Amino acid sequence: MGSQAVAGFIAHLAFWGLLAYGWTTVALSVAQAMVILALWIGGAVLLPHAPYEPMRAMFSSYVAMLDIALVFMIFKGDVRLT
Repeated sequence: MGSQAVAGFIAHLAFWGLLAYGWTTVALSVAQAMVILALWIGGAVLLPHAPYEPMRAMFSSYVAMLDIALVFMIFKGDVRLT
């Protein structure tokens, strides 16, 4: 298992964890959660059919961008590490 596969796995774990956390703590409304979920499904369905060859391998990066959007939506900004 290469580093790209591990990064994709972490991005997916973070996505589902953040989505569940945001929904259970009511930081995300049902409509917001459904839009994020629809974006994930849209990327999963449409990216493999992209005419540009490298786009087909970009689903993990796409999920990572959704993770960033979820962090901003749930925590109302960036998470401080200090």
